[in-house]
Amino acid sequence: MLNQFKSGIVTLIGRPNAGKSTLINALMQTKVTIVSDKPQTTRNRISCVYNGPDLQIVFTDTPGIHIPQHKLGEALVDTATSSMMHADLVCYLVEATDTRIHEEDKIILQTLKRVRAPVLLVITKTDKIRNSQAIIREVSQLYSQELSYIGIIALSSRERKNLDEFISLVSSLLPYGYPLYPDDILIDKSERFLASELIREKILALTHREVPHSILVMIEDYKSPDEYPERKDLYIRADIYVERPGQKAIVIGEGGRRLKEIGRRSRIEIEKLTGYKVYLDLWIKIRPKWRYSVQDLRRMGFGKD
Repeated sequence: MLNQFKSGIVTLIGRPNAGKSTLINALMQTKVTIVSDKPQTTRNRISCVYNGPDLQIVFTDTPGIHIPQHKLGEALVDTATSSMMHADLVCYLVEATDTRIHEEDKIILQTLKRVRAPVLLVITKTDKIRNSQAIIREVSQLYSQELSYIGIIALSSRERKNLDEFISLVSSLLPYGYPLYPDDILIDKSERFLASELIREKILALTHREVPHSILVMIEDYKSPDEYPERKDLYIRADIYVERPGQKAIVIGEGGRRLKEIGRRSRIEIEKLTGYKVYLDLWIKIRPKWRYSVQDLRRMGFGKD
């Protein structure tokens, strides 16, 4: 088996909204990470296990690397950077529409100089361009001046274009070895964590301006029929943290309509995830400047990777 089986940890990195979570969901053919058009949607390192014939790839989704404006931002960048250092392969995602190297990319490129793992350049969102071959050549030439990469591939997660080729290329770059996870493991996070992320995803979709960046969802009570056989439904009480009273008002909405819609959409997604009917109890709390407090961040689970 050791001479046939390929396995390894593959870390996906890139600027916010480079398409990391969308790519992982497409590869896994199910929703394992939340997706939003808001920057810094991914806040945690999430490992998803892809199994194929004589193959196991542990894809690690990371927060988008950006110029941090607060302690939360610093923690997110630290998480992404740490993930690169423990990878067998790093996939650097850049958008097909990129014609210049952004400030966030400069941070990534500097970090990659310290990474021992080989780097694969992945050009995403090719569905957004017409003359794909010319653009791909332009993007690859742009980054070849700044980065020594072992290979390059262009793909579209939304159209599922070149995903099989991507898996084949990644597999060829991984070492021989043994499976890192049992083959029935899909993600290294609990249902409780996934439920909090799905709630946050719905808040991101239904709010605007500065609110998405200030939102934190923490599950305070999670009673599943798996653990409580007397229950017929899954009971979840979640606290939604914001930093200011005005943000709380936005999340609640006029007459409570926005909060009700957040709850409705969240229940649908969580019921798909768990297979149980869900009773969702949402509470909104104000925690001033929690993103700037090291103590608050540690209490809320950040900075432990």
